[in-house]
This record gives sequence, C-alpha cells and structure tokens, in this order.
Amino acid sequence: MRIFLAGATGAIGKRLVPLLLDAGYSVIGTTRSTAKADGLRAAGAEPVVVDVFDAAALSAAVLQARPDVVIHQLTDLPPGLDPKQMTAGTQRNARVRSEGTQNLVTAMLEAKVRRLVAQSIAWMYAPGKEPHSEDDRLDIEAQGTRSITVAGVATLERLATSSPPIDGVVLRYGHLYGPGTGAATAEAPALHVDAAASAASLAIERTRRGIYNIAEPNRYLFTEKARRELGFDAGIRLTPPNE
Repeated sequence: MRIFLAGATGAIGKRLVPLLLDAGYSVIGTTRSTAKADGLRAAGAEPVVVDVFDAAALSAAVLQARPDVVIHQLTDLPPGLDPKQMTAGTQRNARVRSEGTQNLVTAMLEAKVRRLVAQSIAWMYAPGKEPHSEDDRLDIEAQGTRSITVAGVATLERLATSSPPIDGVVLRYGHLYGPGTGAATAEAPALHVDAAASAASLAIERTRRGIYNIAEPNRYLFTEKARRELGFDAGIRLTPPNE
C-alpha cells in the first residue's frame, strides 16, 4: 500500500515515517524544504518538495504518487510554540487547516484517492459538561485568537468527513510532548508524539469515516472510542527513539 504523508518532516511526521515503513507501506513524504528531502530519502521514504498552498503542484504530486491513502499532518507553528510568534503562527496554522486541507482534498479527488487520515486538535470543544465526547459541539462562538483556531479546525474536519467519496478519519490530538515537540510534558489533554504517530498508523486500515479523540486519559474528554475502534494505546513509545 502506498501512503502520501503530507507533513512528513514535522514532529509527528518524523515519528510516523518509520512506523509506516516497518508496517510494509511505501511512503511518499512531503516537505517544503529541499534540505529536509535528503533526510526523508535516508529514512527510506520517497521525498516530494511541495507547498500545500500551490494547488496545481500539490495535485500533480498526488497524481504522480498514486497513493492508496493520504495522511494529513501539516501544521505551521513557530519553533517551541514561542509566545511572541504565536499570533502569526495561529493565523498561518488556520490557513493550513482551511485552504491547505481544501487543496489536499481537491488533489485527492482528482487522483481518485478515497482514504484520508487528518490531524485535528482535541481542546476546541464548546464549554459544557465534561468529559467531552466526539459528538459534542466545537466552540464556534469563541472570541479572539481561539476563534481563528476553531474556525480552521471546523473547516478541516468538515472537508475530511464530508467530501464524498473520500472516506475521512479525523484524529483530534491532545497537546503534544516528546521528541521534536520542544516539550517534555504537556497540559491535559496531553499526548506523547509517539502515540500520536501510532494512532495515525492504526487509522489507515482499522476504521472507517469518523472523528476520534486521541489523548492520554484525562477529565476533559473521553478517549474510549479510539481505544475501542482503533486499538489506540496512549502508552506507545517508539524503540529506539527516532530523533
């Protein structure tokens, strides 16, 4: 099976590439950096240098790759989530989730790819009774910077799950920590980057269209659906670490 991994050199992408290769998949990984392409090649993936906002180039890349599945792990946040850069980073990231996801879905439709696994986030629920399930409303009435984020998340999730005949799986990740994230721990809902990568690998074949909370056990949200339907295990760690 051929996997088109959009965002192969990000924090999750770096952990996901070896998982996919070890599982026997062929991996075509994207990066915006020519310099990072060599690292992907050395890891065993086929690199593609492309910008998600270049719709024509992205469509050509997906067509050429002939993937069976697309995994969307694209983000655009400042290194270490630097607070001084987060306002601009939040706007860029929302654009990735809206315009970038639209371009990726369009490319998939043109290439007749039917399976999408997309990264979302798990702390955008509207205020209400906790813990939250996947059926709870997103905080679409949020104000300020949060409103920018939730709008991008809502667009990504709608495109992933409501673009027939694409069979889209959305993984609502908790706050990431671990190698490549710049954080040794994270506030709840928390998620180790290795467990995030594992969830994406599991979602390729183990489930159908839907949304899943992916996080360590916590009081903010339920994660039973992911454990039951994906076989998700928040304790997964890669051995040896892939730095």
